[in-house]
Amino acid sequence: MVKIRLKRMGMKKVPFYRLVVTDSRNARDGRFIEEIGYFNPLTEPVDLKIEEERAKYWLGVGAQPTDTVRGLLKKGGVL
Repeated sequence: MVKIRLKRMGMKKVPFYRLVVTDSRNARDGRFIEEIGYFNPLTEPVDLKIEEERAKYWLGVGAQPTDTVRGLLKKGGVL
């Protein structure tokens, strides 16, 4: 199953996330199909960028977002 989920980047105690499309069997920070955005929770306001066209494409072909990513997609105006 193809999922849209967060890939953790950044240093220890300074997280930065990328929104990636990946096979659900791959590791959290492992191989991915496509990067469709990023999320930085430490900035004020929160820094969120999503490529809406690509996110809608992947949702249209059946990719399932995780619960956290679903919330981010709602904030970003994709859902």
